[in-house]
Amino acid sequence: MPVRQQKPTTPGRRQMTIADFSELTKKRPEKRLTMGKQRISGRNNLGRVTVRHRGGGHKRLLRIVDFKQIDKLGVPGTVKAIEYDPNRSARLALVHYADGDKRYILAADGLKVGDQVVCAHRTKVKPGNRMRLEHIPVGFKIFNIEMQMGKGGQIVRSAGTTATLVGLDGLHAIIQLPSGEMRKIRRECFASIGTVSNIDHHLITIGKAGRIRWMGRRPQVLGKSMNAVDHPHGGGEGHSPIGLKRPKTPWGKPALGVKTRKRKNRSSSLIIRRRLRKKK
Repeated sequence: MPVRQQKPTTPGRRQMTIADFSELTKKRPEKRLTMGKQRISGRNNLGRVTVRHRGGGHKRLLRIVDFKQIDKLGVPGTVKAIEYDPNRSARLALVHYADGDKRYILAADGLKVGDQVVCAHRTKVKPGNRMRLEHIPVGFKIFNIEMQMGKGGQIVRSAGTTATLVGLDGLHAIIQLPSGEMRKIRRECFASIGTVSNIDHHLITIGKAGRIRWMGRRPQVLGKSMNAVDHPHGGGEGHSPIGLKRPKTPWGKPALGVKTRKRKNRSSSLIIRRRLRKKK
């Protein structure tokens, strides 16, 4: 998918790049597979801000995406459209199954209208097909990977991402994730073959502040620019240094470089090589 450069008619559009959208084959989503999405603007059920810098943005319809495909085991489907989804960076594929059902799935890179896809315990290894990790040849690229059996794909779902099946070890398969982390996942878990669509997404330049506002993001300000009552870094004359031995969050806890992973995390034992290695 190419990226389109805007004409420099204003300073904001000079550096701006947008997606070409040439691979899309349908403009309007399937009505039966959409639902309204409530805008919460970073608030909880009491109306209090729990996530800062959220609010506004364009209206969106929520697409119901099938990340499992387990209830369609062995049922072949035909890709009828490649569509845009405002709620994620990847593209969606509208699949019409042989039993008459319609589903949205994450589109693999290279998937086209008319292609056949199927989810089964063991099937043909081609982009878009989904099967168990134990039946995928070692070295193949995979995405939309389950971490718990039957829960559906949870990781490697962003545009242009892919993981690699490194090998099998007893009850587990060894996966190298896009971050570089190598971990074990149960070999009975499902994964899709290929790379997630919209591979040029990382080349897009936002260009101006207003475009981020359309996405529902509000402005951020450095803590050192605030008053002392608003942030531990605040206070002082002008743009002063933070005046602390280590940076802190707005709530006074250590920030930047502090490990936040819990010691008793059950999945830690399944990690073979961490994303960030200690420097010798």
